[in-house]
Amino acid sequence: MPLGEEMAIPNDFEVVKGSAASPAAVELRLPDVGRALRNFVISREAGEFLSGALAGAMTKAVLAPLETIRTRMIVGVGSKQIAGSFLQIIEENGWQGLWAGNTINMVRIIPTQAIELGTFEYVKRMVSSAQEKCKDQGNRKLQVGHLKMDLSFSWISPIAVGGAAAGIVSTLTCHPLEVIKDRLTVNREIYPTISLAFRKICKDDGVGGLYAGIFPTLVGMLPYSTCYYFMYETVKSSYCQSKKKKNLNRAELLVIGAVSGLTASTISFPLEVARKRLMIGKMQGKCPPNMAAALAEVIREEGLLGLYRGWGASCLKVMPSSGITWMFYEAWKEVLLMDKFKQ
Repeated sequence: MPLGEEMAIPNDFEVVKGSAASPAAVELRLPDVGRALRNFVISREAGEFLSGALAGAMTKAVLAPLETIRTRMIVGVGSKQIAGSFLQIIEENGWQGLWAGNTINMVRIIPTQAIELGTFEYVKRMVSSAQEKCKDQGNRKLQVGHLKMDLSFSWISPIAVGGAAAGIVSTLTCHPLEVIKDRLTVNREIYPTISLAFRKICKDDGVGGLYAGIFPTLVGMLPYSTCYYFMYETVKSSYCQSKKKKNLNRAELLVIGAVSGLTASTISFPLEVARKRLMIGKMQGKCPPNMAAALAEVIREEGLLGLYRGWGASCLKVMPSSGITWMFYEAWKEVLLMDKFKQ
């Protein structure tokens, strides 16, 4: 350090002058955690996070029976018909059997929907903001030989990027809960409770067992999540423009959400079938080594139509689930954000 130049002291530190016999003491000021927490609670991100959690919880509470039937049909447990599966569950486990795994479903869906919807909104805004900043600064281009690249990335859809990020982040965070839920749904005798299922999976397969099938889950989630959010935002925006409306009513949100869920589920359903096969296969003693093998096994045993086994039950679950989720989510955003962050 040059002579005569004083050392700068960060704002979080305070120099306390001591006596002549003692050197100056440096006191550390801790950040105001309470103020930071209050700022987060009233932030846009917190409102979207909480709206997603509440919407997911309310939707799952209503539609749990369809989720139970759908999971059993996809993995090949019991009847291949929706009505037959419904009656079989009641005969074997009573009415409460329709809500098998519902506790873990609720524990799973609250953080999953909160993280997924919150991530989608945040990433979509960040990508849009970055594109606007690049546009204001002038579109920069990189030329390599005869190839020119637009570095503003204006061709990238913020909605698609947000949807992909939402699926990846929520899957990585909440996949263990999905594994436990599937075990509870398919075999209540071996996995009667959440805590016992957790301990048995860790004992038999180690912690890695909680992430069984994570790769095929990500492979299946990426096209689903991207298509799902892209469809919803695109159809919603187009409908608002055609009707010259700024906001949609609950019935319109319900229909648009349902159509978005149906489209995304239909496109990615074969990957969902393969994913479920991989996750549940070990319990049945015939676990395919990878997703391609799982798809080949389904085609060999059941033909191409086997790739869409349980699709009807899935549509009955996905369409109302998607529609109701978006309806509740938009409603909760109106309540919690109170127009503070509307553009």
